[in-house]
Amino acid sequence: MTGLRKGVNRRKVMWAFLDINLLLLMCFMLLYSYVSSTVSSPLYSSSCRLQGQFHLNGMHKAGDVVLGGLFGIHFFSVFPDLSFTSEPQQPTCHGFDVLGFRQAQTMAFAIDEINRNSNLLPNVTLGYSLYDNCIKLGIGFRAALSLVSGQEEQFILDKNCVGTPPVLGIVGDSISTSSIAISSVLGLYRVPMVSYFATCSCLSDRQKFPSFFRTIPSDAFQVVRQNVTGLQWMASEAAIAGIVFHTPHLMPYLGGTLGIGIRRGEIAGLREFLSRIRPDLHHNNVYGNSMVKQFWEYTFQCRFAPLPAGWVEAGGALCTGQEDLENVETEFLDISNLRPEYNVYKAVYALAYALDEMLQCEPGRGPFSGHSCATLQRLEPWQLMYYMEKVNFTTPFGDQVSFDENGDALPIYDIMNWLRLPDGRTRLQNVGEVKRLAFKGEELTIDEDKIFWNFESKKPPQSVCSESCPPGTRMARKKGEPVCCFDCIPCSEGKISNKTDSMECTSCPEDLWSSPQRDYCVPKKTEFLSYHEPLGICLTATSLLGTFICAVVLVIFIYHHSTPIVRANNSELSFLLLVSLKLCFLCSLLFIGRPRLWTCQLRHAAFGISFVLCVSCILVKTMVVLAVFKASKPGGGASLKWFGAVQQRGTVIVLTSLQASICTAWLVSSSPSPHKNTQYHNDKIVYECVVGSTVGFAVLLGYIGLLAILSFLIAFIARNLPDSFNEAKLITFSMLIFCAVWVAFVPTYISSPGKYADAVEVFAILASSFGLLVSLFGPKCYIILLRPERNTKKAIMGRGIQS
Repeated sequence: MTGLRKGVNRRKVMWAFLDINLLLLMCFMLLYSYVSSTVSSPLYSSSCRLQGQFHLNGMHKAGDVVLGGLFGIHFFSVFPDLSFTSEPQQPTCHGFDVLGFRQAQTMAFAIDEINRNSNLLPNVTLGYSLYDNCIKLGIGFRAALSLVSGQEEQFILDKNCVGTPPVLGIVGDSISTSSIAISSVLGLYRVPMVSYFATCSCLSDRQKFPSFFRTIPSDAFQVVRQNVTGLQWMASEAAIAGIVFHTPHLMPYLGGTLGIGIRRGEIAGLREFLSRIRPDLHHNNVYGNSMVKQFWEYTFQCRFAPLPAGWVEAGGALCTGQEDLENVETEFLDISNLRPEYNVYKAVYALAYALDEMLQCEPGRGPFSGHSCATLQRLEPWQLMYYMEKVNFTTPFGDQVSFDENGDALPIYDIMNWLRLPDGRTRLQNVGEVKRLAFKGEELTIDEDKIFWNFESKKPPQSVCSESCPPGTRMARKKGEPVCCFDCIPCSEGKISNKTDSMECTSCPEDLWSSPQRDYCVPKKTEFLSYHEPLGICLTATSLLGTFICAVVLVIFIYHHSTPIVRANNSELSFLLLVSLKLCFLCSLLFIGRPRLWTCQLRHAAFGISFVLCVSCILVKTMVVLAVFKASKPGGGASLKWFGAVQQRGTVIVLTSLQASICTAWLVSSSPSPHKNTQYHNDKIVYECVVGSTVGFAVLLGYIGLLAILSFLIAFIARNLPDSFNEAKLITFSMLIFCAVWVAFVPTYISSPGKYADAVEVFAILASSFGLLVSLFGPKCYIILLRPERNTKKAIMGRGIQS
C-alpha cells in the first residue's frame, strides 16, 4: 500500500513537471514569434488574415489601434487527454456566464463611446480583440500571448485593410492568479495590462510586475483601518458577494453582515447598447463574435444552425437571431449594480487617455531618447507605459482615476449590508463608502439608519468587553485582549476629546485650555496685577495715600514758607523734592492693571525720571550743606558762589536730563512691550511687560543707584556738622533706607514671576518713597505743627532741628 502511494505521488510529480515544461516551451515559442514580428514590422503584420494555432472564443472590431481584453465568459473548461501520439484537441468551455459577457460588452461600449467622442483621440479609431479565458490560467495565458504576438486565430478584419494594428494594451485579467502569470511575461516587454478585478496585493510589486495596472483597489486596502466594533460579522470584498450569503438557512446567523464591495458606478447609455446586441456577423463591424452567438443560445435556450443531432426532436428551438432581449428575463440588461463593469469602463478610458496624451506629444519635446515622440505609425507598448503612469481623469460618475507608483488605483469601496427580508429573501444594500483621497488621507461615510442589525432589538450591539468611552476620555487597548476590550483614559490637562470612543485626545490651541470635563476647550485664565484683587487694591491705596501725604506736606510747607525751619532748609529744593516724591507715588499706578503698550513704555520712564529728580534734589541739598559749612569757616566764603540758586536748579536739570536721555534711547532702540506669557502656568496666560532691552533697564537703575550712593556718601561726611546744619543726618538715614530697599529689590525682582515682579517693583517704589518722605519731612512737620516754639531763628541757630 505504501509502495502504491509512492508510485502515485511520483507519477503526479512527473506529470506536473511535464505540464510546467510544456507551458514554458509554449511561452518561449510565442515570445520568440512576438519578438520576430516586432523586429520585422513594429506596427503591422504582413497580412490581414492571421494564421493562428488556438481556437478561442472572441469578439473583434477593426481600428487604427487595437486594445485587447480577457474576460471570464464561461465558468469552467474541459481539456482533452494528452496521448502524445497525435495533435491534441482544443479545450472546450462550458457554463456560460452572463455577467462575464456583460463585462466584455462594457469594454466594447466604452470603445464605441470613445470613438464617438471628438475631444478624445480625434482622428484615431480604436478597435478591440476580446477573448474568453474560461476562468482557466492556460486558456487566459494563450489568449494574452496571442494578442501581443499577433498570432490570433484566423479572422478577417476588413476587406480593404492593409495590415493588422498592434495590441498596445490589455484590459484584464479578472483573476489574480492569471494576472500574476500573464503580467510577469508582458512586463518583460512593457505591455500595459489593466485589470478590473484582480485584487492580490502581491501585484503591487513594481519589480515583478512593472507594466501592471488596475482599477480595482488592492486587497491591502481592505483591512474597512477604522475601529468599528460591536458588529456581528465583518466580511471582505470577496466574501460579501459570496454564495454563502445567498443560502436561506444561514441568514439567521449571517444576516446583517457588514462588508465592503467593489465600487458601484453608473454608465450612461450602456443599457441601450446592450439591448441592441444581435448575433449578426456583420453587425457594427464586429467580427468573430462567437461569444454573441453563445450568449444568444444561452439566453433564449435555442441553437443556431447547424443543429446538433436530435436537438429538434428533444424539444429544442432554432435561433433566428431576431429574438427580443426585452421580452426575456435576464440579468444581462440589469445595470442597477454595475461593479466589475464600472472597473472595465475605467480601464478602457485609462488606456485611451494615455494614448491620447501620447499622440499629443510635440516633436522635439518628447520624453523618449533625443526628445522624440511616439507616432501612430510606429507605436510601441513600452511608450504607452510611460503615459499610463501619468493618467489622471474623472469619470462622468465623479470618481477620480489615477495610478500610484505601484500601478494601483485610488481605493474606493462601497460598504454593504446583508438585509434579511420578512419573506426570507436577502438583499444586499449600500450603507456607505470608504475611500482614500489623493494627499488627504482616508474618508469613511456610513449611514447608520440604513444598517440592518441581526438582533431582536434591531439596534447596534454593545461591546461585551468594554463600554463606550465618553467625551473627555480616549480609548486605550488592553494588551493581549481583543480589540473590543479597552480602557477609557481621561485626557491629560490641555487636551480634549469631544466625541464618543475617541482614539486620541487633541491639544487645545495656545490661548485655550481644557475644561474640567476635558470635553471642550475654554479660554485660559488671564493673570496680571489687577486693581480688583487684594494685592492690587492695597498697593493702589498705599500709592494714593503717599500722594495725599505729599500734597498735605506741600500745603504745610507753602503755608509756613516764611518760617525759619522752612527757609533754613532750602525751601525751593524742598518744594521740588515734594513734587518729585508725589510723582514717584503716582508712577507706581502704571504698574497696576492690564499691561498695554503705552503703560509698558511709560512706567519705567516715569519711574526713572521721577526718582532721579528726587535723588538729584537730595544730592544738591547735601552739597549745599557742605558748602555752607565751609563758608562759615574763615576764607570759605568763595565756595558759596558755586551753589547759588541758579547753580542748584541747573545741577538738578542736568542730572535729570541725563536720565531722560537714557530713557529715550531705551524706548527708541528696544522699547518695552506687553507680552502674553504661557511659560509660568499651563492653564493661565500671564500678561506682563517685557523690558525689551535688559541693558537699558540696568543703566536706568544703575544711574539712580549711582546718584543715591553719592548722596549717601556726601551726607555721611556731613553728618557730624554743627547742629544748625544737621539735616545731613536725616539725609544720611533716608538714603540708607533708599539704598537698602533697591539692593533688596534686584534679586527679588529677578526671581518673581509674572504679576509678582510688578508687585515687587511697586513695593520698592512705595517703600523708598515713604522712606524719603518720612525721613526728610517727618521731623520738620512735627516741629511746624506740634512744637511751634522751636520754629524760631534763635532755636534753629542754637539747637538745630533735633527732636
